[in-house]
Amino acid sequence: MMGEHVLEATSNRVHDSLAGRDELWESCYQSLMANVDARLRQEIRRLRGDCAHVLNESIDSRHDAATGEAWLHGRYDYVLYRWPHRDAGFTSPDSS
Repeated sequence: MMGEHVLEATSNRVHDSLAGRDELWESCYQSLMANVDARLRQEIRRLRGDCAHVLNESIDSRHDAATGEAWLHGRYDYVLYRWPHRDAGFTSPDSS
């Protein structure tokens, strides 16, 4: 275990309207998850880890009244791991 870290990410912004709220939320949620996946992979590489385990997630909605846009914001607490044999010159199949 290499330590605990925090990652924050947002979804794409969408036009906020009362019509189709479920579809808008689903669209934002899918966008947020894709962004979290990309950012988590980026952080694992940057911190020279092998994998991560998310401990907690907190997702809330955001709204900009001036532009009429809404989006989701996520905060994720995670533990970063490195395989013990990595320092011995072995690279895992997932490392690049």
